[in-house]
Amino acid sequence: MKEGLKMKSYIHADQFFLKDSVEGEGYLEIIDGRFGSYQKTPPNDPSQIIDYKGKWIAPGLVDTHIHGLLNHDVMDNDFAGIKAISEGLLACGVTSFLPTTLTAPIELINQVVETIGKHYQKVTGAKIQGIYLEGPFFTEEHKGAQNPNYFSDPDIEVFGKWQELSGGLIKKIALAPEREGVAEFVKKVTEQGVVVALGHSSATYEQAKEIVENGASVFVHTYNGMSPLKSRELGMVGAAMTLEKVFAELICDGHHVHPLAAKILMDVRGRDRVAMITDCMRAGAMPDGNYTLGEFPVIVKNGTATLESGSLAGSILKLNEAIRNVVEWGIATPEEAIKMASLVPAVSCHIDDQCGSILPGREADFIVLNKNMELEATYINGVCKYQI
Repeated sequence: MKEGLKMKSYIHADQFFLKDSVEGEGYLEIIDGRFGSYQKTPPNDPSQIIDYKGKWIAPGLVDTHIHGLLNHDVMDNDFAGIKAISEGLLACGVTSFLPTTLTAPIELINQVVETIGKHYQKVTGAKIQGIYLEGPFFTEEHKGAQNPNYFSDPDIEVFGKWQELSGGLIKKIALAPEREGVAEFVKKVTEQGVVVALGHSSATYEQAKEIVENGASVFVHTYNGMSPLKSRELGMVGAAMTLEKVFAELICDGHHVHPLAAKILMDVRGRDRVAMITDCMRAGAMPDGNYTLGEFPVIVKNGTATLESGSLAGSILKLNEAIRNVVEWGIATPEEAIKMASLVPAVSCHIDDQCGSILPGREADFIVLNKNMELEATYINGVCKYQI
């Protein structure tokens, strides 16, 4: 593994995926762990060069919907497990993430958000940029692997307690538009700067539209866990595709969504509005076998995680695999794929001031890819933390 970069170094590579452009062979300056400028000419001192000739440099990936990895789950309420997830994500090209909760008793969610809020800065791998609450304000028909015993209508006081316990770390919460009191709840939390996502829902297009007009801006793992698009009722899928200024999460593992359905969403919604996520559960980066998601047993086999009923139960996708998949499927260019897994998810969760792009002054979190879109190294603050 390469040693940490010097106070001032230059990354040499064949291609650089900067925020607003893709540049050819050149040198990316790293100063005290932060990005400097990109230049075509080599520095005067050759010893300052870290050579990745033949490789590509891209921003670290940002996973804004992930429940677990390496047999650890956010809902275990074990910060050692959160640290292990953080470190394991480096091998997925992920440098920032939102630990994601599941529907559970309020008391357990209290404990989990408090644990993360107190210790999140102690992770040593991918950085925790906030918390994502997936539930418990959902409806039963599209429950997925969420436990309906704990579903309820949204409660601003309950949410306020979660936010207090987390130290203000909650960045995003998902709910179903058809629950009672959703419009008022969404107005209040979005005024606090929290992103509202819509999912696990049987809502009509009009119900979804009303809640978007009140501030919701993301659709949860689009196509999955939501009312479908029909000829006379557009449902949640139609809302995700057509409402203005919303973002659509998408799981690109080839199991949750057919590649052509992913292409349709990208074409209609725009690739600058599709945020690739993993929804990965504890079996990510683990062998096939029997696992759990929340209180439910899960069978992992042939690249999928399913409940005993056969319903999908999260994924075992790695985000670096997702960017390669969409390029191999021919539905996105490398530049589009990288943006959909870095800048777009960061923008969708209002954390793009911290991560998601290569910009001067930003912390130097980046990845090294080969021309087959395969991950070769992951850097945090200008230090190589993972290398194949």
